[in-house]
Amino acid sequence: MKNLAPDITRKRLLVEAKYGIDVSESSIREYFKGLTDNLGLRTYGDPIIHSPSGQGKEENQGYDAFVPLIDSGISLYIWTNKKFLSCVLYTCKDFSTPIAIEFTRSFFKTTELEFEEF
Repeated sequence: MKNLAPDITRKRLLVEAKYGIDVSESSIREYFKGLTDNLGLRTYGDPIIHSPSGQGKEENQGYDAFVPLIDSGISLYIWTNKKFLSCVLYTCKDFSTPIAIEFTRSFFKTTELEFEEF
């Protein structure tokens, strides 16, 4: 992909994993707090967490969550029935990919994890 704005710092990380914990609204808040603290990222608002239970397909039930950062944001999608997560970190500053991966792996007790920077 051609870099259309080389003068704007951007870092994107996609993490997908199968996890081993019970996820709730409070655990998502804990994850966002721990991840941002470990990466030195600053939030400017509370996480927004939705759980549209009973709407849509049963296999797609879970959570959609976002936390705004001073330097962009983090989106997290959880499929509770499949024990699967997809997380996108998008920032206008650099952060440690290994720390983000290890924190996610440890917090969610992942059984499988894949990631890609772009």
